[in-house]
Amino acid sequence: MSGGYPLAILGQGSAAFAAAIKANDLGIKTVMIGGNKTRGAVVGGTCVNVGCVPSKNLITIGTALRQSEGDATKFQSIKYGKTRLDFQKAIIEKNVLVRKLRREKYQNVLDHLENVEYVPELAQFISNHKVKAGNKILDADKFLIAAGARAKPLPVEGLDKVRYLTNEEALNLKELPDSLIVVGGRTLGLEFAQMYAHFGTKVTILQRSDRLLPGDEPEISAALKFYLEQEGIKIHTGVEIKRFYKSGKKKFVEVNINGNEREFGAEQLLLATGRQPNTDFLHPENAGVTLDSQGFVKVDEQMQTSAPNIWAAGDVIGEPMLEAIAAKEGAVAVNNAFNQTKRKVNFKEVPSAVFTYPEVARVGYTDAEANGKGIKCNCGVLALEQVPKSQIIGDTRGLIKLVVNWDTKKIIGVHILSPHAADLIHEGVLAVKFGLTIDDIIDTVHIFPTLSEGIKLAAQSFYKDVSKMSCCTE
Repeated sequence: MSGGYPLAILGQGSAAFAAAIKANDLGIKTVMIGGNKTRGAVVGGTCVNVGCVPSKNLITIGTALRQSEGDATKFQSIKYGKTRLDFQKAIIEKNVLVRKLRREKYQNVLDHLENVEYVPELAQFISNHKVKAGNKILDADKFLIAAGARAKPLPVEGLDKVRYLTNEEALNLKELPDSLIVVGGRTLGLEFAQMYAHFGTKVTILQRSDRLLPGDEPEISAALKFYLEQEGIKIHTGVEIKRFYKSGKKKFVEVNINGNEREFGAEQLLLATGRQPNTDFLHPENAGVTLDSQGFVKVDEQMQTSAPNIWAAGDVIGEPMLEAIAAKEGAVAVNNAFNQTKRKVNFKEVPSAVFTYPEVARVGYTDAEANGKGIKCNCGVLALEQVPKSQIIGDTRGLIKLVVNWDTKKIIGVHILSPHAADLIHEGVLAVKFGLTIDDIIDTVHIFPTLSEGIKLAAQSFYKDVSKMSCCTE
């Protein structure tokens, strides 16, 4: 032992907290060095401060506003009218929620971890056993790097002269913008685009790929694009960004779309073009930690870095950048650092979601990924309108796609576009994790009427024409 701490955790987000809780449970004296370079992330990290919690709160407000006007769910028996949004009050309410959850789920938890000491400083490696934290030099036998990530700017002419938004600033605007350009058509970009569109902002999405959500099933990408355009959002794909500039009170983007030069202007500009790791201040080279070409920490299946006494977890190791998987990685890393029984993370069992409305959720392989692995697969797509509950609630937008191994009938991928898809995906997670077949799903009784019944109907669609089935068909 070095004479210092058995474990030092660099970071204060989901991975760091899960690691600290695991270390505390094991009775390991630990120091959590909490600073990082994500500006809005204090104790609790990105998710609770400038990520999941505030964004989903505002998304829910936007969706409720939209539905109150009768545009998303339409019942002829209800007379819908124009409602008003107090944008400043929405931001205040969001901030109250963030402070509450940060206190309850992070600060109070940290205070009760008897074996964990908190140091609110940025850490820098001096060697593989020493870090500098403010004016202190701290020794540790083992380290966990959980420093997180932050928004990544585009290396495009003029961006440094334009005041643009990242997710952090977009969650804390003083006034609702009249117009907004969103550069990026993946999860973050789509969530913020629809949220502001629901608030009443004129929104334009500029996406580099030839479709939205290029990692998802093409049926889902196409359907979601159609729904967003129905709500008035302007979407352009296959976009090459050439230059940014400001004129008067507006920001402008010069682009090339399929060989055509175009220009877009708006009051606000949001960049949703990926994230960069918070490793530039850590000096990981002093500890023998290898980074990839983008600066993310390289780890093996057990979350161990190239330095034998250093592990890493969370956004700092790259995709998938999700709160839940960061927590699992952090706990697994500490387990592997101090226990003989080693654990691994199977990322194909990890679900993810896009909180648009309707939502997107997925787990396991896509059709293309399965074929790329040489798996002979069969895919079934069920339109959500075939699920009786969707007609009952007056919202039939969406689909469910199952990716199934042709030989074994095992479900290896589940992809959902529907209201509450993020809640529905967990049956799919269990199916993928435990190798369930479509017959296992069919044999399982589902409550009627529910949206989750759609998973069973999707499985039944491999054998029968669901449109000609009674609601009672097993």
